[in-house]
Amino acid sequence: MPPDSHATVLTTAQTQDDEATPRALSKTPSRTSRDFFSIPAPVKRVFDRFPLVTYPANPLPGWRDRDVKQNQLFVFIDPAGAQRGAPSYNPQCLRWQAYLKFVGVEFDSVPSNNHASPTGALPFLYPASPPNIGPIPSNKLQKWAIEQVHCEEEQQLNFRFDVYATLLDHRIRNAWLYQLYLDNDNFTAVARPRYIDSCTSNPVVRKALAVQLQHAARDELLKTLDIVDVRDLEAEADEAFQALSTLLNNREYFFRDGRPGLFDASVFAYTHLILDDSLGWRHNPLRHILMKYENLIDHRQRLFQAYFA
Repeated sequence: MPPDSHATVLTTAQTQDDEATPRALSKTPSRTSRDFFSIPAPVKRVFDRFPLVTYPANPLPGWRDRDVKQNQLFVFIDPAGAQRGAPSYNPQCLRWQAYLKFVGVEFDSVPSNNHASPTGALPFLYPASPPNIGPIPSNKLQKWAIEQVHCEEEQQLNFRFDVYATLLDHRIRNAWLYQLYLDNDNFTAVARPRYIDSCTSNPVVRKALAVQLQHAARDELLKTLDIVDVRDLEAEADEAFQALSTLLNNREYFFRDGRPGLFDASVFAYTHLILDDSLGWRHNPLRHILMKYENLIDHRQRLFQAYFA
């Protein structure tokens, strides 16, 4: 959640004894009643010396002048990558980076984290105009983009969209969560420097965040699994990639002719990161699985070269 705390200094408190005691009971409040509702004189003198001060809320990290002309997409990315328009290292963020590029919405990527988000999760977008519009969370990004460029909603064009989307949201995502967070070597080499070390230099805090992040990944897997078995996860990911490969067949894109859409972005978000050796994977079984499906590899390379290279 975005920091939105207020620091308030206690100030003058005024007692109103006549209002505190019903007049029907007595015209003159009793000493007990007066003492109960009164502030001791020494304390009151201290309060009187300091006027009421309510500090304004902290702005959202990354908040910028509304005169900026470019849309800003807040994602997990390092500053150097943001400057050169590189893909995010987070699949959810990369999905929306890619989709906005596919439909022709221009934006700048801004390094951020979940604590900066109005919803507690990335990505979110601040549009350049109109100036009074608030942040747009990821679950409303497609609707907003369609309004900007007047493209069609992919889900309504093909009834199979949601069916195949579950392969990404469950089978492939589950295998990704295990490989990134629960494989200790990968967690140390890939996840920790990006999600933990970049946030704090305190070793105690880093340790606590690491434990919390790995527990959260395991809890997420156990929402749909009885036990976490890496062999089952990899087998299901293999079946999902096979189904996606069959769906793509020899076409350039999944559900649209001539232009990639949201589903292409969703697939690319995983295939690109799985094949990205620059992340520093120590163990990458998903890469070995994906390499069996040449058309998915070509799909990833085609999109990367066209929109991110």
